[in-house]
Amino acid sequence: PEAVVKKYLEELKGTPADEDCIICMEKLSSPSGYSDTCESSTIRPEAVGRLTNCQHSFHMLCLLAMYSNGNKDGSLQCPSCKTIYGEKTGTQPKGKMEVSTFPQSLPGHKDCGTIQIVYHISRGIQGPEHPNPGMPYTARGFPRYCYLPDNEKGRKVLELLKVAWKRRLIFTVGTSSTTGESNTVVWNEIHHKTEMDSNLSGHGYPDPNYLDNVLAELAAQGVTEDCLGQ
Repeated sequence: PEAVVKKYLEELKGTPADEDCIICMEKLSSPSGYSDTCESSTIRPEAVGRLTNCQHSFHMLCLLAMYSNGNKDGSLQCPSCKTIYGEKTGTQPKGKMEVSTFPQSLPGHKDCGTIQIVYHISRGIQGPEHPNPGMPYTARGFPRYCYLPDNEKGRKVLELLKVAWKRRLIFTVGTSSTTGESNTVVWNEIHHKTEMDSNLSGHGYPDPNYLDNVLAELAAQGVTEDCLGQ
């Protein structure tokens, strides 16, 4: 964990600015508020670091505590502006993503056919990365069918969703917002259209802003066009 923090943070020399660390709410000029709970042999409690891209500053020990409390996947996310450093991965259980196309068009996309994505996830036992390791989790409503227009932007979204699937970001184990059931597989902040032809529920078409919205949600998880060339 220390190596990850040091990889993306540049330690500031001299007296830090007169501002608060937004993780522990203590002044950057005083020691980290986590110095009593998060110990490190290589990071001093008063050390302040600046994230290399977005230039936001925090106690290095606070970021270490935040990282140690998360997925520990080698990536860091700035708590201030959400910039992602490294490759963010999630806790989606094992499963399968299938893709097919058919000629029928979606409302609002009359000029093209449709991409169908089918997600398969079965129930299982939670791993160390899940809320209750060793306990079972349920997987309701699978397989789940989702739809995209088969045009240039829809195909781009599909390729990014494949990256998000590989990084385990599309589903997670948590509490269902619709049924209140806990320890179950739920969507994870990347919205999908699960109906083709009515948008009464908000989960169908037409929805002229959907593709742009889902591109923004993917980017918030660190999945952008830059990932496609890799």
